[in-house]
Amino acid sequence: MNTRDMTKTCQVGRGIAWLSAAVLLAAGSAVAAPGKVYVADEEANTVSVIDAASFKKIRSIPVGQGPHNVQVAPDGKLVWVTNNGEPGMAVEKPAHEGMPKSSGGAMAGGGAVWVIDTATDRVVAKVPVGMHPAHVVVTPDGRHAYVANGGENTVSVVDIPAQRVVGTIPVGASPHGLRISPDGKRAWVANLKGGTVSVIDTRTRKQIARIAVGKGPAQVGFTPDGRLGFVSLSEENRVAVIDPASRKVIRKVSVGTVPIQVYATPDSRLLFVANQGTREKPGSTVSIIDLKTFKIVATVETGSGAHGVVVDRDGRHAFVTNTYANTVSVLDVVERKVIATVPVGGGPNGVSVTP
Repeated sequence: MNTRDMTKTCQVGRGIAWLSAAVLLAAGSAVAAPGKVYVADEEANTVSVIDAASFKKIRSIPVGQGPHNVQVAPDGKLVWVTNNGEPGMAVEKPAHEGMPKSSGGAMAGGGAVWVIDTATDRVVAKVPVGMHPAHVVVTPDGRHAYVANGGENTVSVVDIPAQRVVGTIPVGASPHGLRISPDGKRAWVANLKGGTVSVIDTRTRKQIARIAVGKGPAQVGFTPDGRLGFVSLSEENRVAVIDPASRKVIRKVSVGTVPIQVYATPDSRLLFVANQGTREKPGSTVSIIDLKTFKIVATVETGSGAHGVVVDRDGRHAFVTNTYANTVSVLDVVERKVIATVPVGGGPNGVSVTP
């Protein structure tokens, strides 16, 4: 074993030890802390915590360098955060190069996912992954975390109960946003520079297909009923609608400038699309698409650089990160209007809500 391999092995070992502590702490919590929204503040090296009832920021958690995405686990007990290691480490080049964004760096030796216990809002684990990690998701059964490593065209798979990294899956160029299908059988990954969506079989942990979708695919999504899949096309100002069964694009819907994150409502009737624009010409809207007619039924003004979007489990509120405004907009899903604006840390990017 060479020196580099030994170093990586040691890093993985430390990550497993930290993750073990996280699992023990989570197991000791009777219930997950309810009603919280977690926001990755990429320019501030923090995660902001918002009370989902009062729409007030209640906490700021220091995390690793350039946190880009957050994901609450299905049981609500842990939050996974992608970043580039300890703050202050040398920056090699911009993370997720090629996509308009707020900021963010990447360290030469690889990135990490940090894990937050929602009961205490403390970091309880740090797991090294690949270079320039973008997004992280957790499977519906809570057994595995998938991480898109934008700097090395791979996806890392972490076995959570076994507390070990179990796979590194080659995918397309510059993998960015990813989601797990509602049945847990597939992971879809948007390959930002590849113009494709990689389809991963979560049982074999292998890429089984690539779907040609268009220019600048940034994030994927599914309707909760599994009927439709989506990918935002940041260089086309459109969203591609995909049939998961045939793995073919069945239509494209024009939205605002530089669409990034997409999220369907729990009833599978509407799709929310955050239109970021660029720093020079920021977008500030969310497009709402009716998934029966595939028409835009509303365009809601949020804030400068609308980037991340998530809808809560009840389908009452959507939360949108405004990357250039350092705020989160709260949308009433029924009224289709902003009802609160919450100041958060610098460069808010990914967003996730507890179940």
